[in-house]
Amino acid sequence: MDITIRAALPADYAELGEITAGAYLADGHLDFGDGDPYLHTLRDVAGRAARAEVLVAELGGRLLGGVTFAAPGSPLADIAGPGEAEFRMLAVAREARGQGAGEALVRACLERARAIEGVEAVVLSTQQGMEGAHRIYVRLGFTRTPERDWAPIDDLLLLTYRLNL
Repeated sequence: MDITIRAALPADYAELGEITAGAYLADGHLDFGDGDPYLHTLRDVAGRAARAEVLVAELGGRLLGGVTFAAPGSPLADIAGPGEAEFRMLAVAREARGQGAGEALVRACLERARAIEGVEAVVLSTQQGMEGAHRIYVRLGFTRTPERDWAPIDDLLLLTYRLNL
């Protein structure tokens, strides 16, 4: 069976929100654990879908994970500049990892970016400990852009990557 990538439907929002929040919590990417204020953002798939495109990976009717694709001009783009698209909140359920869902979601973001006139690159921010995601990015040709690294809050340095299309 192949993994299907599709737009998230309202019926997916709660489950994808829990997959995303659960992945960040289980992997230790939230400094304040269950009390981290970013959990609300991770769970708010409906809010993201109203401002960007949310994609899900599905296998045999089961959601594996998702990602938020921010086209140029999206209010969800944190670091994208002119001619750049961005993706955020890539998450795959722990039990679904190793099946290719993360890479398929990133590839879908690249396809969407290539389809937008004037988009020359895709950028992203990631935490230092997200090593599995870093391997996907490097395998797909992304390069580190340390000059763009940034900290949305004190003591949280986000690393950045860019892929020229």
